[in-house]
Amino acid sequence: MNAESLSLDTIDIISQDHYVKSGYPHREWAYLRKHAPVFWYDRPNVRPFWAVTKHADLIAISRQPKQFINAPRLLITTTDLEIVGGEMLFRHLLNMDPPEHGRYRDLVNRRFTPRAVRQLEGEVAEITSELIRNLYQRSRDGVVECDFVTDVAAKVPVDVIAAQMGVPKQDRHQIFTWTNEIIGSSDPEFQTGGSAQETLQLAREGMFKYFADLVEDRKKNPKDDLTSVLAQSRMNSEPLPLFEMMSYFLLLIVAGNETTRNATSGGLLALIDNPAEAEKLKRNPELLRSAIEEIVRWVSPVIQFARTATEDTEIRGQKIKAGDTLALFYPSANRDEEVFEEPFKFNISREPNPHVAFGIGEHFCLGANLARLELEVIVRELLKCVDYAELCGPVERLRSSFVGGIKHMPVRLKLSPPA
Repeated sequence: MNAESLSLDTIDIISQDHYVKSGYPHREWAYLRKHAPVFWYDRPNVRPFWAVTKHADLIAISRQPKQFINAPRLLITTTDLEIVGGEMLFRHLLNMDPPEHGRYRDLVNRRFTPRAVRQLEGEVAEITSELIRNLYQRSRDGVVECDFVTDVAAKVPVDVIAAQMGVPKQDRHQIFTWTNEIIGSSDPEFQTGGSAQETLQLAREGMFKYFADLVEDRKKNPKDDLTSVLAQSRMNSEPLPLFEMMSYFLLLIVAGNETTRNATSGGLLALIDNPAEAEKLKRNPELLRSAIEEIVRWVSPVIQFARTATEDTEIRGQKIKAGDTLALFYPSANRDEEVFEEPFKFNISREPNPHVAFGIGEHFCLGANLARLELEVIVRELLKCVDYAELCGPVERLRSSFVGGIKHMPVRLKLSPPA
């Protein structure tokens, strides 16, 4: 990968148009890892920040939650999508710091343990199998063309998390629409308002109203779902504040849907682009779990989160001032040449694989176990039924520098008859 033609004066790692056109700026990140691993990024239309691109630095910062806090700046955007008109749009685990973060996380943590999510395996398999059966019914002699994102990858995680929250099937498409508008508020395809901020605000209001009504129902008629858990939860002997509760629902729905959707789409794309690895996985199904870890490393669905320094410090010779923002670039850390052998090679048997796609430290992804299970089941079911897969149109990427989303991925699949 030739990155030497780049310049620190003009390098672009945050422009949303860049992500749409070219995907992840791996060439630029590689250049920064070599020449300026902690780089003061000062460009028009974005508040300046320190770009952190090395694996070791990202881990070190993430493990110091008192020195590098999540509030007040959650992520880096060219438009402020956290506060609109002086109003904070949400307040959930991602922009909470210890000890409050731990107290809120503990409210639902037991629902996401390895044992708890493993009980969902049958449900995830049935959802996936039904989608594949529907594709086969549309096929001609087992060959079908579809948009893998909207027909498969998007449907499994939203169905699973919505079911865990007690959202009826008839409402799940609306939930899916709101998540697109929240994550893709800067993308013209998903904008419903006149701006990214207005789109985000409208989607947030719709989701908040929906879950506020569902909470009122669960207070009277509790069920075995996450909505009932949060509706009945207490913080300091008091019911959860409504704003924090609604923000919690938004986080669970969006995080439980978007990242797994994009890892699924990106995973299939990686297997299509690397047919030898796809064939190796078919011949060696025992490699499935290591393949999932490599898919997660390779795709790294979350591009960056921000931290704010609470005191003056120094990282790799750079003077970080109290109040400075640091952006942690997870896909860059997951291609770090000092950590991963042949980092730009997709290798389903990679061992060890110390990727940080799920984060590290206090904010390690709450739903990591569920995401791993969903990916494992989806890939396993696809391997059973898909004889081959190939692209049959251009891949369209989300206009976002926060989540590395594939909006549309036209594929041609050759399917075996369902069992």
